[in-house]
Amino acid sequence: MIIVISRKIRTLLMIMLILVIGAFLTYNAKWILGIIYPFHYRDLVETYAEEYNVDPYLVAAIMRNESRFNPNAISRREARGLMQIAPVTGDWAAEKLNIDNFTYEALYEPELNIRIGVWYISILENEFDGNLHLMVAAYNAGNGNVSRWLENPAYSKDGKNLDEIPFPETRNYLTKVLRDYERYQIIYEDLGVLKLIRHLIDKPTLF
Repeated sequence: MIIVISRKIRTLLMIMLILVIGAFLTYNAKWILGIIYPFHYRDLVETYAEEYNVDPYLVAAIMRNESRFNPNAISRREARGLMQIAPVTGDWAAEKLNIDNFTYEALYEPELNIRIGVWYISILENEFDGNLHLMVAAYNAGNGNVSRWLENPAYSKDGKNLDEIPFPETRNYLTKVLRDYERYQIIYEDLGVLKLIRHLIDKPTLF
């Protein structure tokens, strides 16, 4: 026997399937995004974020973009570890934080790397009066570059905010970190599924 399904029934079945898939994604969106946006080393991040008065979700967003949570990551500029600490920053931190027996190899240790990274974010926060855009840009390009850009009318009209960032890498980095910072807040602060869905509709790119 051949069963012929009418176009109306096929349309109804398709609508039901879409509703089922939509319901599944709605109730599991945070779980799915939690896989895409993991919060590895959360205990260490929150410990040092509290000590240095830094938002832990900002730390997570920076770490995700710096190393994808790989403690053994190293850049072509010799920046190391989870938060990609450069040797010069490591030397500076070791002096200011009284870190005994400091070596560059120690920057691969998650706890020390996170401590220095969070401390450095707090330094940038103080230097740039809590301006998130400047802090994140400086983490990537260096505070010296950002300070010079602020003094250049071609990049800053008011000397307090950047209207243009001359480094393409830093422009891209800033966009990604700010996006991920917002998503970490939504995913891990339990702000609600509806807010998460609205956010994904407004900013659909996951990576």
